[in-house]
Amino acid sequence: MNNKTILTLLLAFGSLSAFAQNAKPEDTEVWEPVPKVVAPGKTTADAPADAIVLFDGKNLNEWASAEDNSKPAKWDVAGGAVTVKKSEGGIVTKRKFTNYQLHVEWRVPANITGTGQGRGNSGIFLASIGKGDAGYELQVLDSYNNKTYVNGQAGSIYKQFAPLVNPTRKPGEWQTYDVIWTAPTFNEDGSVKTKAYVTAILNGVLVQNHTELLGPTQYIGKPSYQKHGPAPIYLQAHGDPSEPLSFRNIWVREL
Repeated sequence: MNNKTILTLLLAFGSLSAFAQNAKPEDTEVWEPVPKVVAPGKTTADAPADAIVLFDGKNLNEWASAEDNSKPAKWDVAGGAVTVKKSEGGIVTKRKFTNYQLHVEWRVPANITGTGQGRGNSGIFLASIGKGDAGYELQVLDSYNNKTYVNGQAGSIYKQFAPLVNPTRKPGEWQTYDVIWTAPTFNEDGSVKTKAYVTAILNGVLVQNHTELLGPTQYIGKPSYQKHGPAPIYLQAHGDPSEPLSFRNIWVREL
């Protein structure tokens, strides 16, 4: 290092030191815009004031049949919960969403039978982009002492990413998902601009940490993106013969 370079560095250091000496706390304070006030729920499970309540235990007014969106959802509502009616197929929200925060609780019945993927199987499709199971699935399954492929257990992005840990409770107990969904974006030619991301917390434990999805989840084959816009949330009625699951306390906050 020559003398000229040393002198330049010393002058720069001196300028920075002088700036630091003259700096004030107010220089880094931001006062505007003021964040909107949102009243939280009484508990972390309760919907905050700005949430859209998708199911409050009383009716399925926010839902439609996934087979025919013009028809009402016909799952069974009782005791503050809605239970999958497999003969009716899945249900989808009447509203479409882009980015959001989702809260949903689910329960595998205490008398559940079957093994592997045939034991308490369902799924929360964070964006349903076509008929059937086209979309992005966060797996719902009885994963309490129930062996299956790890990218298909509860907390997984189905067939893509296993959960970081397995915090599932035993059958008969309510499980809770809190999810942040960031939808993919696309260029005009259909190419991917930004991919989809999921952060998921199961029973208070992080299971997906800002996970970048490979595309819509696929039962067979490799995932690949296809251009789409806002999409409904879809609850799956899986075709396995085990006893049906129930859901309750479903709300969403658009981001």
